[in-house]
Amino acid sequence: MASESSFDVVSKVDKQEVSNALNQASKEVAQRYDFRGVGADIDFSGEKILIKANSEERALAVLDVFQSKLVKRGISLKSLDSGEPYASGKEYRIESSIKEGIAQDQAKKITKLIRDEGPKGVKAVIQGDELRVSSKSRDDLQEVIALLKGADLEVDLQFVNYR
Repeated sequence: MASESSFDVVSKVDKQEVSNALNQASKEVAQRYDFRGVGADIDFSGEKILIKANSEERALAVLDVFQSKLVKRGISLKSLDSGEPYASGKEYRIESSIKEGIAQDQAKKITKLIRDEGPKGVKAVIQGDELRVSSKSRDDLQEVIALLKGADLEVDLQFVNYR
């Protein structure tokens, strides 16, 4: 009898790469001429990334610099959750955070997608903030991975523990 093969679908972010991208963005903001004298700053405090500038456009420009540094470091922008610029005193702020794990509603969407469009005999089980996909056929699992990579989902997915 053939044993079951499986893999896990997770959404994880390398914290060190985020920190490196943040440091690079901070250095670029400090050195760039168009950010001089506008109070532009990017800072990491615990779980939140705080972007400050004296105008909404400058705050969005700092966010754009940070996003480009994340992409260069191989971190998907789907992992970055940014709010809208808001006024705080004389400056504008944008609060962002890094999303990790698959939210319950997203996990349900993914399992429904696998059930509806994936090969028969493939089971997807939600385990906390990740999914375990199993099947008797490894080819079916490869099909599911291709299906999920091609799907337009709101989370950045990685496939681990393929056995």
